[in-house]
Amino acid sequence: MRVLNRSVYVGPSTYAHFPVIKLELDLGELEHWPTARLGESFIGGLVEALPGLAEHGCSYREPGGFLRRMREDEGTWLGHVLEHVALELQNIAGEDVTFGKTRSISDDRPGIYSVVYEYAQREEGIAAGELALKLITSLLPPNLRSAGDIDVEWSWPQARDEFIRYAQRRALGPSTASLVRAAEQRGIPWLRLNDQSLVQLGHGKYQQRIQATVTGKTSHIAVELASDKEETNKILGSLGLPVPQQELVQSEDQAVRAARRLGYPVVTKPYNGNHGRGISIHLSSDEEVRAGFVAAREHSRSVIVETFLQGDDHRLLVVNGQLIAATRRTPGHVVGDGRRTIRELIDIVNQDPRRGVGHEKVLTRLNLDREAEMMLARIGSTADSVPKAGDVVYLRSTANLSTGGTATDVTDIIHPDNRDMAERAVRAIGLDVGGVDFLAPNIAESYRKAGGGICEINAAPGFRMHVSPSEGTPRDAAGPVIDMLFPPGTPARVPIAAITGTNGKTTTARMLAHITKMAGFTPGLTSTDGVYIDGQRTVEGDMTGPVSARMVLADPSIDIAVLETARGGLLRAGMGVRHVNVGAVLNIQSDHLGMKGIDSLEQLAEVKRIVVEVAQDCAVLNADDPNVLKMSGYTDAKIICYVTMNPSHALVREHVRAGGRACALEAGVNGAMITLYDKNNHVPLLWTHLIPATLEGRALHNVQNAMFAAAMAYSLGIKLDAIRQGLRTFDTTFFQAPGRMNVYDEHPFKVLFDYGHNAAAVAAMADLATRLDVSGRRIVVVAGPGDRRDEDLVAIAQAVAGRFDHYICRRDDALRGRDGDEVPRIIARALVVAGVAKEAIEEIPDEQKAIDAALAMGRPGDLLLIFADSLVRSWKQIIRFQPDGAPRKVAPAPAPAPVATPEPVFDEASFAALGNIVRDERGIRLSRESDD
Repeated sequence: MRVLNRSVYVGPSTYAHFPVIKLELDLGELEHWPTARLGESFIGGLVEALPGLAEHGCSYREPGGFLRRMREDEGTWLGHVLEHVALELQNIAGEDVTFGKTRSISDDRPGIYSVVYEYAQREEGIAAGELALKLITSLLPPNLRSAGDIDVEWSWPQARDEFIRYAQRRALGPSTASLVRAAEQRGIPWLRLNDQSLVQLGHGKYQQRIQATVTGKTSHIAVELASDKEETNKILGSLGLPVPQQELVQSEDQAVRAARRLGYPVVTKPYNGNHGRGISIHLSSDEEVRAGFVAAREHSRSVIVETFLQGDDHRLLVVNGQLIAATRRTPGHVVGDGRRTIRELIDIVNQDPRRGVGHEKVLTRLNLDREAEMMLARIGSTADSVPKAGDVVYLRSTANLSTGGTATDVTDIIHPDNRDMAERAVRAIGLDVGGVDFLAPNIAESYRKAGGGICEINAAPGFRMHVSPSEGTPRDAAGPVIDMLFPPGTPARVPIAAITGTNGKTTTARMLAHITKMAGFTPGLTSTDGVYIDGQRTVEGDMTGPVSARMVLADPSIDIAVLETARGGLLRAGMGVRHVNVGAVLNIQSDHLGMKGIDSLEQLAEVKRIVVEVAQDCAVLNADDPNVLKMSGYTDAKIICYVTMNPSHALVREHVRAGGRACALEAGVNGAMITLYDKNNHVPLLWTHLIPATLEGRALHNVQNAMFAAAMAYSLGIKLDAIRQGLRTFDTTFFQAPGRMNVYDEHPFKVLFDYGHNAAAVAAMADLATRLDVSGRRIVVVAGPGDRRDEDLVAIAQAVAGRFDHYICRRDDALRGRDGDEVPRIIARALVVAGVAKEAIEEIPDEQKAIDAALAMGRPGDLLLIFADSLVRSWKQIIRFQPDGAPRKVAPAPAPAPVATPEPVFDEASFAALGNIVRDERGIRLSRESDD
């Protein structure tokens, strides 16, 4: 078996709406060896290695279904087995993943399978797939393995444990994971910001950050105090809280003198340690104190010696001033039976199914390491000693779960005095989340009567002992933290709009972001030329994938997000967000076909459909595009809003009659009106000639883009006046929308500049060129990307054929697999076939030379339509062009004289065509003041 390709999807994709990994797997000769043929030795070996596979339901949806599938009839293929093994490996590492899907890629490629499985952490998921492949291969009969498949040094138990440790180093820790789960339960989104425990909860301006159980509200001074055990002891003692006596020492001799003054037994611990590291308890002699000092000195330059408090070790968790949980902790230990050695007893304890590697399970395995040997030496024992029946032998001096300790929940029995003591102690230090280490003979009795004392206060206390105690009731330690950060009723999400389609994505996204800014929001925008925060570009480049979406949502200033979402990012890694409020699909046109397995418009539509599949509030769909219209059956959005430029569209008419939402282009005496319909209300929005980006309504593709921007803004809850203001102040200058229908008319001729790179986009611009009044010639510089099919380049040629007086054919700077003259040759030949005279066609492969030639041809009254790839360079080339080479001086343009806008007159018959319209002052009559 060989993995030919691997894709990691971080969010919604065509395979699932959550993170998955897809492997392209070549079974080779193993295509002829399904599991039933491999026999019980293979199946049994697999279950012995991973007993949890017996619980997989597979297609039978009941425990044992997967094993049944492997054994019945011919069994199942090894690609399917790999899927289940990769999932189970993650399960034993502590992740809850269940989804998988394996399919043969095509009849033309026998033995090649698409294996898809869910993952929780990227690197862990990848490693699970690799280890699954190795485990399956190791269980195959020798005749089905090649020499390179056999590793004599490989041991499955060792490989399994190494994988678990590897996974846990990369996974969220138990405390952080519990906080993330609590956030998810409250509908709060989260982003992992690094490879450790730094997590952002919420989006944009509403975000809060946590690092393990330290929150963005945790006081730095409080953390410093909690780390300073001497200062903490003084503060708590000054408030009358029970604390042991202690001294800070710098040497072994000082430690011994301090112990004598305090009185044996004593405790030594690092001045600023944590997690129980370097602590030695119940030291009863000078020699033990010296050894304890050395152990503590490994973790801190200074060491504390303090009086030893008798009693059980308790951890009391306080969040936002309230005690949330109390746990009694017992150090890792074994109990003698009079027959077995301590080593054997440890092995028996570790057979407890609740014990695992690290944080894999509720309990951690006991280790016979250096610290355990020191504890045994202290009582005169070794690992081979046989303790008496009933004797408790401790292997650790502290009760941390991570070193094999156990935890018993005692929240329900804690005495009110002890509860109050813990809350006062944490408030005294100033922590929002704090753990009190409290030693007492009986937590159910007041410390005032039974005695006891506070050993220390912990910043970033672990939640594992409370969330998953060894005994007793699990406590929701994380929920109160999330409620503190996000009190009920406060926002955590920013509104998100996602836009996809073949053409118009960038312009529509820019329009929508501009509208939101006019409405008073601080938008974050992702687009093909960068990431914009509040209108300022912060990152340059094609930023239409999941990484840029995370950039925007992580920015602490934004309060709304507009995400241009391209096909490439969806195919490569999926979407960057699990849900959006409003998702829009503008159109599905022939572009990028024949690439990455997408060969038809229907397949392309399936990819772009993801945007409306994850829309929650509204899906905005182009009713004039059949492939987009079909997407209405694939969205769970509360509302579907259709956009149409045909006021007689039968489906939209029925939709409006039923009270549905739509945006239509209506004909009136004064031109065309963008009109909104919602809940039987009719809202004339804006004349198209008042939108600068439409060139007085002539640029129909931008009319449609404006309609989508308006429909999305309306669906985001933005007020109508802000939508109007946004559309009326958005233009297509190079600085506001580079490469999107930019106009330059400071030469004697007019230049139209555009990035169009597929037949539909080129046709839209060619149509605009024919609509503009021109007294001279029309000249076009046309090109096509080299990685498109020949038929796509021919379609581009057909889109401009017959509409211009002269044609200059060029290529991209990036050849993308073709030779330097191939693209212009194909386009030129196609123009001839379409009826263009040969003398009207010129082939100039280089982009700069082609643009220079077109500019040099320009005469007063001409119109030049230039399709460019290198936008900044080509735009500078246009504005700096001078026939004589002299620097151009441009006088400032005079301010335009105000133009009176006539009172709109509506053709009510056209409005009535869309159904039963409520005619009231808001619906039909437009105010003179609004000029609409």
